[in-house]
Amino acid sequence: MTVEDADATAAHARELGANLLAEPFDVMDVGRMATIEDPVGAVFCVWQPRGSIGAEVVNGHGALTLNQLNTSDPGAAERFYSELFGWRFERQPDPETAYWGIYRGDALNGGMMELPEGPAPSHWLVYFGLDDLDAAAERVGSAGGTTMVEPQAVPGGRILVAGDPQGAVFALFAGRFDD
Repeated sequence: MTVEDADATAAHARELGANLLAEPFDVMDVGRMATIEDPVGAVFCVWQPRGSIGAEVVNGHGALTLNQLNTSDPGAAERFYSELFGWRFERQPDPETAYWGIYRGDALNGGMMELPEGPAPSHWLVYFGLDDLDAAAERVGSAGGTTMVEPQAVPGGRILVAGDPQGAVFALFAGRFDD
């Protein structure tokens, strides 16, 4: 998450019950960052840009398109991130799946859903956009990865969730991109 002051944000996160996994440190002359575990167990980094803002291309083929918090305690997560970043959470109307849009001001900035019972800990899931989800699903296996959630329809398009050969989990999205 981009912040104005990585040191102040990390200190505030600690006050809110987070665990600092890496105290703020400089990344050459491009920025300053810290790695934080939220009170529910999801890990994220804060980034104070200097020479680089970070992702400059988003919401298109091959680019970052969404970050989604999958958490065992949506209420605790909402309180933490609202206090830390000033985010607003709006529950979506689908009665079958509890899903919240995460807003920074009026802009939709991410999503949150409750984890189903099981072995996965709370975590942030990054989505990358692409034009052909079915072709990507075929390439995941041939590249040594694992498809964890088969392609399926979601509002605005289709997704799949996969793991790379080292175990990193990511999601792919094809459909309507936000501007």
